[in-house]
Amino acid sequence: MEYRIEKDSMGEVKVPNDKLWGAQTQRSLMNFDISSRTFPEPFIKALIEVKRAVAIANKELGQLDPQIADAIIKAATEILEENKHLDQFPLDIYQTGSGTQTNMNANEVLANRAIQLLGGVVGSKTPVYPNDHVNKGQSSNDVIPTAMHISAMVELNNRLLPELENLISTFEQKAGEFMDIIKIGRTHLQDAVPMSLGQEFSGYAYQLKIAKKAIADALELLKPLALGGTAVGTGLNAHPDMSERAIQIISERTGIQFTDDGNKFALLAGKDGLVALSGALKTLATSLLKIANDIRLLASGPRCGIGEIILPENEPGSSIMPGKVNPTQSEMMVQVCAQVIGNDLASTLGGMWGFYELNLMKPMIISNILESIDILTRGMKSFRIHAVEGIVPNVSRIQSLVEQSLMLATALTPYIGYDKAAELAKKAYKEGKTIREVVKESNVLSDEELEKALDLTHMVFVRKDAKRTS
Repeated sequence: MEYRIEKDSMGEVKVPNDKLWGAQTQRSLMNFDISSRTFPEPFIKALIEVKRAVAIANKELGQLDPQIADAIIKAATEILEENKHLDQFPLDIYQTGSGTQTNMNANEVLANRAIQLLGGVVGSKTPVYPNDHVNKGQSSNDVIPTAMHISAMVELNNRLLPELENLISTFEQKAGEFMDIIKIGRTHLQDAVPMSLGQEFSGYAYQLKIAKKAIADALELLKPLALGGTAVGTGLNAHPDMSERAIQIISERTGIQFTDDGNKFALLAGKDGLVALSGALKTLATSLLKIANDIRLLASGPRCGIGEIILPENEPGSSIMPGKVNPTQSEMMVQVCAQVIGNDLASTLGGMWGFYELNLMKPMIISNILESIDILTRGMKSFRIHAVEGIVPNVSRIQSLVEQSLMLATALTPYIGYDKAAELAKKAYKEGKTIREVVKESNVLSDEELEKALDLTHMVFVRKDAKRTS
């Protein structure tokens, strides 16, 4: 491999000739060989979005030579719109807690690419200098948290929230289809009173709506950006109008209305908005875990389990048992949810790791949050397409279980009282009979009263809004 010599404030470093990064990135590669986790592409693009916007703002404000600014802008645009040079961001997320190495990675790549565009020699820092030009009016301390907010917002708005809405709509559709199918409810994993399969599915849709609301509330906390605070929040070395103009450019490009009105000291020192978002993602994961497990259990069997619903058969379920098909989409979903819940714990600890004017776990926090967004989005899509959309009710099994349920005795209490109803339920269980059979044998109700008491529709659709699907 051929190398060139680049210099930074600590001296000379050998950098591979085919790389656009410079000395500080190379030092980080040598000093932080920790894991295989690099910064996710959405974060890198958000970081480059910031660099592009600041170059435009500095050019307009007379802070940057137009020729140099245009070269930086073009280099950034190649990454953002043509997906070029994305392999030039190799750094491990486990590095300095401020993300300084990755900020400098971006500065060096954009500077060297701008030098190429201007006909200069890569690594010469002439006519474009990473710190003085690409990083002008910025610090890692305000740029990295700005990119964190942007990347999370873009991924949520463009990917996760639309897919969450798709899943909600699918559950609402199923709720409508299944509303008149009466089944037995279960509490404490034991038989309970009847309900509608559609009611059960409407509960799943509403749980997801609660999670969606939590995410939407957290997003409001991410709209204020740290840009312009520079090192500690005061804005030293930045033009006073730079951040407002740059944020306006970012808002226009992303279609998200970010603001410059946040307290820069808080935005540098704390990560409360991102911790809130991580918590909202955990809420979604908790709901999905419950829903996926319910569906897995409702489909258990097919003959020796509950078997009230039938899932699509996607692939063979066993290497030894012929004909076995497993609820693999539910199993995938619960693993995704477990990872998201773990990511939230790490992100919460990261939010606590702020000392005086700076949080020191930023790379880990944003890596975890973006991973949670990504796997939740993909997981929900797969779960919807390969499981939920194909669910069909096993009506004969549902009807059989309802008829056998001892908890139909609950409907008898207004007629014969709790104690007598309990006595009949125990008798039915002991003798292997249905509630209907033991009531007829005991002659405690007339046939007309019994039919009225055990009217399943009356039991299930008690409330006026009982058929509401959301």
